[in-house]
Amino acid sequence: MRKIRVAIAGVGNCASSLVQGIEFYRSRNEKEPVGLMQESIGGWRPSDVEVVAAFDIDRRKVGRVLEEAVFAGPNCTRVFQPTLAASGVTVQMGPVLDGVAPHMAHYGDDEAFRPADDPPVDVTAVLREARAEVLLCYLPVGSEQAVRHYAQACLDAGLAMVNCVPVFLASNGDWANRFRAAGLPIVGDDIKSQMGATIIHRALARLFADRGVELDRTYQLNTGGNTDFLNMLERSRLQSKKRSKTESVQSQLDERLHSDDIHIGPSDYVPWQNDNKVAFIRMEGRGFGDAPMEIELRLSVHDSPNSAGVVIDALRCAKVGLDRGLAGPLEAPSAYYMKSPPRQMRDDEARLALADFIGEEEAEVPAKSSRMPAPGGA
Repeated sequence: MRKIRVAIAGVGNCASSLVQGIEFYRSRNEKEPVGLMQESIGGWRPSDVEVVAAFDIDRRKVGRVLEEAVFAGPNCTRVFQPTLAASGVTVQMGPVLDGVAPHMAHYGDDEAFRPADDPPVDVTAVLREARAEVLLCYLPVGSEQAVRHYAQACLDAGLAMVNCVPVFLASNGDWANRFRAAGLPIVGDDIKSQMGATIIHRALARLFADRGVELDRTYQLNTGGNTDFLNMLERSRLQSKKRSKTESVQSQLDERLHSDDIHIGPSDYVPWQNDNKVAFIRMEGRGFGDAPMEIELRLSVHDSPNSAGVVIDALRCAKVGLDRGLAGPLEAPSAYYMKSPPRQMRDDEARLALADFIGEEEAEVPAKSSRMPAPGGA
């Protein structure tokens, strides 16, 4: 049977949800793809994904088989598929570089981070030996050097890449050209969640403009208790994340808000929330006759399954890019699935562009499916 051979860099909560999801949808009736945006992309289904290599640096995960490592601390995401098939994949020691903030070692026995004692492996060699086709980058926010290390390994080993984090590769001209020159596709940067704070904030911002309401100011404040929020307590690591989330919302406006009138970014780490993310969005504007209007919204989601619901599509698009011999950033998948794509689009335009990328036959929607409508759909 054909498989999409995937490597994972960073075996955290998001990787856990993805690995659980692959098994979850393998055992479900494919005619009832609940929770999927796309059942099939280029003929590839979620059950066609196979993880063939995994990298991490945490002592609790390195050296363990993948089906155990995804449930190891400090992972705290929801367990919706407790039984996983044997993978034959052992998590290997990646390069540390800037992959961990110093303060992560000071949060108690259960959360304290310490790198494994194993020497880092040659990532390129491992990818080649595993015959991986797509690498998913799930490294912590602020890991600029480490993300670029894995990106270079993709180029050297001949892999497509899905960059789920706010280190700018697909949206950086130099890196985009490197992937283009190597004949390899990349989808990036910084994953949008399936139904997360950013996609909802974008939709509301666009709705204000489309309905003739002037948006004067807005904020988005997020709290969570997973290691992503713990990592981002180091404010110096937040710059790319704040830029990515802010520009994602700004891109939906006809006129940009002044920087003083828009605040979007992670707010605080609340340990007992675990992988539950709570977002508070406030928008203030003026409608007909300058009448004031305010929206306040509270969103509560399981953060990592929310991400995996998009990654399962993005990686299949990367494989389609490989199958078609496409090179460089894949614009339509990046625009629809990522906060900081090489070219921002309105979400309805990106949805139609993605349908064109996939192909009209693949984008058709059965009456009871949750998949994305084809062009012209409701």
